[in-house]
Amino acid sequence: MLQVNEIRENFERACEGLRKRNIPNPDALLQQVMDMDDKRKQTQVERDSLQAESNALAKQIGQLMKSGKREEAETIKEQTAAIKSQVKALEEQYSSCENSLTQILYSIPNIPHESVPAGKSAEDNEVVLQDGQIPELSPTQKFPHWELIKKYDIVDFELGVKITGAGFPVYKGKGAKLQRALVNFFLDEAEKAGYHEVQPPIMINEESGYATGQLPDKEGQMYMASEDGLYLIPTAEVPITNMYRNEVLAEADLPKKNAGFTPCFRREAGNWGAHVRGLNRLHQFDKVEIVQITHPDKSYPTLEEMSLHVQQLLQKLKLPYRVLRLCGGDMGFTSALTYDMEVFSAGQERWLEVSSVSNFETYQSNRLKLRFKNQDRKTVLAHTLNGSALALPRIVAALLENNQSERGIKMPKVLVPYLGFEWIS
Repeated sequence: MLQVNEIRENFERACEGLRKRNIPNPDALLQQVMDMDDKRKQTQVERDSLQAESNALAKQIGQLMKSGKREEAETIKEQTAAIKSQVKALEEQYSSCENSLTQILYSIPNIPHESVPAGKSAEDNEVVLQDGQIPELSPTQKFPHWELIKKYDIVDFELGVKITGAGFPVYKGKGAKLQRALVNFFLDEAEKAGYHEVQPPIMINEESGYATGQLPDKEGQMYMASEDGLYLIPTAEVPITNMYRNEVLAEADLPKKNAGFTPCFRREAGNWGAHVRGLNRLHQFDKVEIVQITHPDKSYPTLEEMSLHVQQLLQKLKLPYRVLRLCGGDMGFTSALTYDMEVFSAGQERWLEVSSVSNFETYQSNRLKLRFKNQDRKTVLAHTLNGSALALPRIVAALLENNQSERGIKMPKVLVPYLGFEWIS
C-alpha cells in the first residue's frame, strides 16, 4: 500500500498517477488519507499527554501516601481514574483511526511510474517491441489448438470436467510430457540466470494474501478453503514474496532472486466468453515464477533484466512475440509498471498473453514490512518485482498451432532433450 508520507511529499504526482488509472476524484481521496492521518496523530498526542499526566499523578499519590496525607491522595486518585477513562477512550479512538486509515490505503492502487501511458483498456497499451517471424500456415493445416489436442489425444477437457469441472484439463501422454519438459526448461534457464529455486506451499493464509495485495482486491478470484481460512494461490509470487514478510535484510544480500514452479488456481469469475476456448483460460494451470527483492535504486534496471529473461525464453522456443507496456487502466492493482509479453498464435490468428513482469516499488514491501539496512544503517523499504517465466497453457497453445504440419507438430529444438521426442504425431 502507499505510504502516507510519500503522498504528502508528492501529492500532485500521486494525483496524476491515479488519474492515469482512471480513479475518480483522486485529490479528494488522497486528502481523505491525510485528514485521517492527521486525526490519528492528534489523537495520539492527546492520549500520550493524558497518559503522562496520569503517570505524574500516580507518583504524587505515592508521595502523599508516604507522607500520611491520605485524604489528598484519595482526591487525586479520583482525578486519576477520570483521566484513565479518557485515555482508554482515546486509545479506542486511535485504534479506530488507524484501522480506518489502513482500509482507505488498501482501497488505493499503486501510483504508476511516469512512463506508464494513460488509457482505459488493453486497447491503449503501448507496443514496445516485436520480435520473431509470424508463421504462414497453409489453409489445410491451420487449426486452433483445441482441435489439435483432440486429434493427437494429448489434452482431455471432457475428462477434466468429469473429475472436477470446466477449466481443469487432464494432460495425457505427450501432452503431459510437454508440460513437464517446459517446466524443467524454464527452471533450468532461471537457474542459469542466477535464480534460487524454491518449492513453496500452494495455499496461503489471509495475512500472506494481504501482504502481497491479493486481498482485499482479488478475493473473488481465489479459491478458498473456508474452514481453514486458507486460499489456493493464484501465482507463486504470493508465497515466494511472503518468505520475506517482516524481515530486515542486509543491503549486501540484495538482490534476492528466487524462482518457483507451482500450479496456479484462479476462479476467473466473470471472464468466460469469447476467446477463452481450450487452453486460453483455465482455472488450474502450471507456471514458473521469478521474484526479486531489490534496492530501490536498482529496481527499474532489474525490471528490464527480468523482461529480457522472459524474451530470451520465447526466442529459444522460436515463438514470435511482442512486449507491451500496460496503460494505467489495464495495470494490476499493485503494480507501478508492467510489461506484458504476448506470443502470436497462428491457429487463432491473434496474440496471447503469456507473461507479465512487474515492478511494485514499495507497494508490497510496505504491506510486507520488508526492509533492509542501507549503508547509513537506516532501515528502508525494499522494492519487489515478479514475472511469469513462463505460464504454460498459452505457450503450449502457440507451440501446437505454430508448428503444425501434415506430419504432425514439430517440437522446438531446445525442448527435445527434455522430451525425448521431436514430433507429436
